[in-house]
Amino acid sequence: MIGIETKNKQINDGYYHRNTCRICGGIHVEKFLSLGPIPLANNLLEEDEVSNKEIYYPLDVFFCKDCHLVQLLDVVSPDLMFKNYVYMTGASEPMQKHFSSLVEDSCRYINRGKKGYVVDIGSNDGTLLQIFSRHGFATLGVEPATNLVKISESKGIRAINAFFNTDTAHKVYQRHGAADVITATNVFAHVDNLQDVLNGVNHLLSSEGIFIIEVPYLFHLINRLEFDTIYHEHLSYFSLESLLFLFEKYGMTVVDVKQVSTHGGSIRVFIKKGGKSSKNVLSLLKFENDEKINDFATYIKFGNDVSKLRQELIDLLKNLKKSGYRITGYGATAKGNTLLNYCNIGIEYLDYISDTTPLKQGKYTPGMHVPIVSEEQFHKNPPNYAILLAWNYADEILQKETTYRKKGGKFILPIPRPTVI
Repeated sequence: MIGIETKNKQINDGYYHRNTCRICGGIHVEKFLSLGPIPLANNLLEEDEVSNKEIYYPLDVFFCKDCHLVQLLDVVSPDLMFKNYVYMTGASEPMQKHFSSLVEDSCRYINRGKKGYVVDIGSNDGTLLQIFSRHGFATLGVEPATNLVKISESKGIRAINAFFNTDTAHKVYQRHGAADVITATNVFAHVDNLQDVLNGVNHLLSSEGIFIIEVPYLFHLINRLEFDTIYHEHLSYFSLESLLFLFEKYGMTVVDVKQVSTHGGSIRVFIKKGGKSSKNVLSLLKFENDEKINDFATYIKFGNDVSKLRQELIDLLKNLKKSGYRITGYGATAKGNTLLNYCNIGIEYLDYISDTTPLKQGKYTPGMHVPIVSEEQFHKNPPNYAILLAWNYADEILQKETTYRKKGGKFILPIPRPTVI
């Protein structure tokens, strides 16, 4: 593997760089932000790996002036990111509640006179399919992470250990028939070859079926300065307009859209093989136009604002450390690893990061090498301040940590600007 080596760091060339837009194939793509190079956000390290050279990849963000897709053009092999995965949906109570509403929404689109059949793309630990199953649906997951497939099957949820593509869709169709519902929550933005996936969806979905995706909403990323939601797994950052362009290209219709609160603000998008777009779709399109979400000048300003935010956060931490305060991180999230690496925040600032996910505890963050500990350690030896790296669950965490706050502990909310709460 060839790369530029520095101390404990290797700038890797083991990826490929696209020369054209992922959706329209156009060449008019312009870079507006560079957050790297940084290591892969979910590649947590064991203790004996901390001294090894890490592999770093470019994290540059581009805007297509033709179809208005915001995207990464440097594509890391999905095998490196998804074959062994540490994020577990079931570890998040808010996500379980969120998925219940998705199941209820899906029921509006299918004939409940027959037994519904659901395929979940990127089914993770089977949490969503468990809820579908409790509502009487037959279920099947398609999940590339071997460790998560085992967890899913331990819950009684069947899953195929594979990436979803046209070939996988054909195999599923031959064995199980057409799907009434296909879901892809927080995985659609991970896909580089969208043609392969959508051809598979078209083949597997029944003529009256519904395809439901959830993606972080580009407007919120820009409006709330959510730059840390940008990492190598997330190749595309969708506006509704870019999604309409994409699905029309494959003969599909966005029939409805709904804004949801997950991951800093997302959209739940309902797609069918026919039909008309709802008033919700037309209204959100108008909103995007009014907010100039498809204007390149919006992204130039965003890049400048992100740079200012970084400096404000670093200045705040330096002042707190000079005053003798102890600081930790709260939530060993992928977005947190983007923030820590871009801002160069390591163990000189943070004693540790606490997290509820057992798979993460005892490991170290990529790049910055901050140790990850259990929630119990946070309560046993609480800091003066904790950076809320899992800021997308701020309301739930602040309520949960009432005792910590009553005893004088404070959180630092980094987004959209560093704020002590």
